[in-house]
Formats: sequence, structure tokens, C-alpha cells
Amino acid sequence: MPYRACAVSVLAALAPALLPPAASAQYPEQPIRVVLPYAPGAAGDIALRQIQPLLEKRLGQPVVVDYKTGAGGNIGMQDVARAKPDGYTLVLGATNNFVINQYLYRKLGFDPLADLEPVGKLADVPAFVYVSTQVPAADYEQFANYARSHAGKMNYGSPGMGTTPHLSAYRLSKAMGADMTHIAYRGSAPGVQALLANEIQLYIGGYSIAAAYVPQGRVRALAVAAPERFAGLPDVPTAAQAGMPDAVRGNWWGFAAPKGTPPDRVARFAAALHEVLALPEVRQGYLASGFVPGQDSPSAFGAAWRNEASQWEAVVRDSGVVLDN
Repeated sequence: MPYRACAVSVLAALAPALLPPAASAQYPEQPIRVVLPYAPGAAGDIALRQIQPLLEKRLGQPVVVDYKTGAGGNIGMQDVARAKPDGYTLVLGATNNFVINQYLYRKLGFDPLADLEPVGKLADVPAFVYVSTQVPAADYEQFANYARSHAGKMNYGSPGMGTTPHLSAYRLSKAMGADMTHIAYRGSAPGVQALLANEIQLYIGGYSIAAAYVPQGRVRALAVAAPERFAGLPDVPTAAQAGMPDAVRGNWWGFAAPKGTPPDRVARFAAALHEVLALPEVRQGYLASGFVPGQDSPSAFGAAWRNEASQWEAVVRDSGVVLDN
């Protein structure tokens, strides 16, 4: 065979191997690993499990949850920040993991704003302001007056140091001039039990952790930090309607990929997520669990990170909380 013809034949045979992955294959071609940096049963885990089969159907591949716990979620987050940016490793993290922990921990080991690529928000978890029914207050104004007149004598609880409930309650206590004492519990369940026992007088958390106790009259919900009332507890006013200062923030869960992940792969996963979260049955299921489905783009999600990070940085510095890994 002439040299020219031989060379052409060899190049033709090699062409598929020389093409970039995005051009030679339809993403995804293999299972997608989603690192969840908390133990099974966390709010993000519950929200993901509700849509996992629907997401897999649209992507055509399994979505495998990999639990990597420890250090307030930092271990799992760092694992993804250092992973190969090919679209096959994602993280499902909470507010803390993206926009708070970098200001809380002395040595985080990575920068979530610089080392991760936003994909999309899974769900918002609106924060309810719960108070003990042993406090003589039927609304926020009465509670604020009572707390102010008993400054330094009341407690608020949280599921852990530096969490959004902790920092939100800290800000609210400061805004009320209440000088309340913080008590950190190991998760939401013991914090709610402490509220029922009046060991603490204020607890900020999601709908699901205390919704059953509100109709029973065992805890009182003064407000929800959300743009509109939550359908599961329609009689509870928004923070703005209750006259509450802008101090309380809810939690949210979202997906991110290692920095440098191809934009078309980010867009592919984000589009499948967006489609699933728009389904009526998903929205109804999320409502029952206290979630509001996310409906943003990767760019909008990233912009929200940057905006919230600057706000939380100021709150963390003001609180003086510093943690070690």
C-alpha cells in the first residue's frame, strides 16, 4: 500500500481516540457518584432520595450516593473539590458547606467558592422560629418584649456550633437585646426535646422537626423566614409579616462539581434536575417534608453563593465562633 494511503488509513482508525470526551461520548456513560458529607437521614439525603429514581431515568445512569461524614461536612466537600472534573463526581452540600464553613474553620483545606462549580439548588428548607409554650408570648412582638425584659436569663438551642440555626438565633437574640445563652445539641432531635422541656426557650429549624408539635400546642411557631407563608403551616406569618428583623436565614441544599468540569456536563445534570423538581408530585412530596424545590440555573446558583458568603462572613466574625477540623 502506498505510504500516503497507509497514513490516511491509520489516521482514520485513530480518529475516535483523538476526539475529546465530550465529542466522542454522550454524557453520562457511567454512574454518577454524589458525595453527601453527612450521615444517612440528613435533610439533603431525604430530599435526594425522593427524586433519585426520576433523576436516574432522565440521565439514563444510576446516581450513587456516597456518604463521607466528618468535620461539619468538610471531609466530603474536600473529596469532591479534589476529584477529577469529569462530571461523574458531584457533592450535595448544605448552606454551611458552601458559604459559611470557610469562615468558621481555622484550616479548611479548600475554598468552596474557588474550587467548586455550581450545578443547581436541590431544595430550600425555610426556617421556622419556634418558642417554648411556657414563655408567655403569642407573637413575635410579645416574645421580643419578654426576652428583652429577661435579658441574660433565657436560652436558645441549635443542632451544632456554627450552623445556620445557631447563627440565625444569635443574630435574633442580638437584635432583640435579649443576650440569650446558646446551647449546642448533637442534631435537631435533642434540641426540639429541650424546647419541649423548656430547657431552651427558642429554637430555629425546619418544618419537619416540630410540625407535629405545633398543632398539639406543645411548641409555638412565631414566624417562618421565607418570602411567603409555608403551606404546611399556613397560619404562621412570614418573618416580615411578624415584624421580625431580617436576622433569620433558612438552610438549603445544592449540587456542585469540581472546578473545571465541562460546562456541557454541568448543564446536562442541571437540566435533568430542573425538570424533575418541576414535577407536581415532587413539589407535593417536598411540601410534606418541609422543602421548597430549587428552580435555578448553575449561574444563578453561583451568584447566590457569592452573595450569601459575604453576608455570613460578617455574621461569623461578629459571633466570634472559630472551629477546628
